[in-house]
Amino acid sequence: MKYFATAFLVMATSFIGHSQTYEIGAIVGGTNFVGDVGKTNFISPNAFAFGAIVKWNRSPRHAFRLSIISANLKGNDSESNESRRRERGYSFQNKVNEISAGIEYTFWDYNIYNGRQVSTPYLYTGLTYFLYKASYITSQKEFRDYDQAGAIAIPMVLGYKAKLGDNFAVAVEIGARYTFTDDIDGSNPVKGLANSENLKFGNVNNNDWYIFTGVNFNFTFGRKPCYCNF
Repeated sequence: MKYFATAFLVMATSFIGHSQTYEIGAIVGGTNFVGDVGKTNFISPNAFAFGAIVKWNRSPRHAFRLSIISANLKGNDSESNESRRRERGYSFQNKVNEISAGIEYTFWDYNIYNGRQVSTPYLYTGLTYFLYKASYITSQKEFRDYDQAGAIAIPMVLGYKAKLGDNFAVAVEIGARYTFTDDIDGSNPVKGLANSENLKFGNVNNNDWYIFTGVNFNFTFGRKPCYCNF
């Protein structure tokens, strides 16, 4: 996590040093996992996540955004609606540390300098890189990690944000991460165990997803921007 924090601070400083108006704040919420172990509900938070976020509001309709999030992920077949999973009885717990950068688009103009309370739905997408524990599940149904691994994910976020004061804004969002790995739950080991066919289970052709549901609390800084040249 310390490497993500260092990268975040360097990039955030770069944003702030060149921006005209920006936001920086905290992220708190819950996560749930969708893969080969546990429930398959798309929105069903069962673990805690937290992080930090910085935005460069480049126009009333879009902002460049950078965030880091540390999230726990877990799943238990006993909670699944599928009878085959309940009979199998696997479970896992993992942790992801992600850094994400991309563009946030608002549905309506979000001008924080118009002297009124403003709010709008928004969409965010970009590119996410995350670290997690490479793992597998033994024949005794024990979840074991053996290395650290990293993978890319595509974030797909829908949210609603509102300016509540001169220098304060809050946002509520739901964001799915489609990952380029199938090993968060130990169902398709990577690295040194990538060729261990006896450890693989589930649908190895489908990658894992994890979903973040939470709130952003942001403080706004900077001078009134000029949106005339970009």
